[in-house]
Amino acid sequence: MEPKQPGNKSMSDFNELSDRVIAEPSESPKLVIKTNFDEENAKNENPYYPQSEQEETNTLLRDYFDE
Repeated sequence: MEPKQPGNKSMSDFNELSDRVIAEPSESPKLVIKTNFDEENAKNENPYYPQSEQEETNTLLRDYFDE
């Protein structure tokens, strides 16, 4: 079924455009702000903490939040 109004004939097809990058959205937030209300342990009550128990992730998180 052909569209009734296919658009401007002189405009390039969207899939053929090479002058832009369309990135996939991030699965997790990238902005992290530490406040006085934060828990001592960054894993407690943290909705952004990955549920996996990878040691590298734990070490990076601990190093970032612990002063």
